Amino acid sequence: MIVYVTGCLGFIGRYVTQLLLENNHYVYGIDNCTYASDINALEDFKSFTNFKFEQKNICDMDRLVDCDYFINIAAETHVDNSIRDSKVFVESNINGVHNILELLKTYKKEGYVLPRFIHFSTDEVYGDIEEGEHFETDILKPSNPYSATKAAADQLIIAWSRTYDIPYNIIRPTNNYGVGQYVEKLIPKACKFIGLGRKIPLHNNGTPIRNWLHAKDTATAVLKIIESGKVNEIYNIAGGFEQSNIDTVKKVINAYHSKEIVNCEEFINFNIARPGQDIRYALNDDKIRSLGWSPKCKFDEEIKLIVDYYKYNFIW
Repeated sequence: MIVYVTGCLGFIGRYVTQLLLENNHYVYGIDNCTYASDINALEDFKSFTNFKFEQKNICDMDRLVDCDYFINIAAETHVDNSIRDSKVFVESNINGVHNILELLKTYKKEGYVLPRFIHFSTDEVYGDIEEGEHFETDILKPSNPYSATKAAADQLIIAWSRTYDIPYNIIRPTNNYGVGQYVEKLIPKACKFIGLGRKIPLHNNGTPIRNWLHAKDTATAVLKIIESGKVNEIYNIAGGFEQSNIDTVKKVINAYHSKEIVNCEEFINFNIARPGQDIRYALNDDKIRSLGWSPKCKFDEEIKLIVDYYKYNFIW
């Protein structure tokens, strides 16, 4: 099959692209090559004869080649950045998706079999939940500019599907982790600050709770959804493992020093608060598990490998 992957050099995009290429699918990679893109991955992908790359902003795409699936992972994702300045989030996460939908609408008019649009959303579109889990049918209550733009994109897709019969899947994963994540995110940022001898900035005393999902498991979930043939469905994807942010940071500190650190608090700056901070994210992902998918990576086993990568690879 022929698959577009936008954001192919981003964190999750790289894992999805790699898995598709290894399974002998043709991948047309699109990436704007922003600060968070891993340019080094491009050389690896170019070793595959079934890979083609185009550097482009999804807002500027003006044509589609023949394809079977269009996987949109391109997005601005860092919440703190969206709070400081939301303009680029609106441009990429809303206007970019609108442009893709319009291209798909035109593609349909040309008489080709319409590709399925697989769009990456986020667990944050539901807002937080103190107890229980969010289901795919729950109302969307985003808490910050980032999640609001992602929720808006979800609504555009559902509306365009109903009006123009564009087949879609919306994927809402929990916090992804793994090697290769940009250092603005919690785990790699903690590693960088330790290496620099600085205290790790931690929001709201580290009390917010997150569910962790390895990017490898996210990639296999995408393939499972494609193989299922299910269209016009939304899928939550969770790692089945949650913990407070301070517990996550403590595990990073211990892994970095290869021993149990008694006073981890000495490595942390608690004088940080995020406006609109979500208390806890939690998803029910029975729907995708019913397709035969389940996460394979275990956080406590993976964290040492991830920390070692950042310990010996400085990211600017």
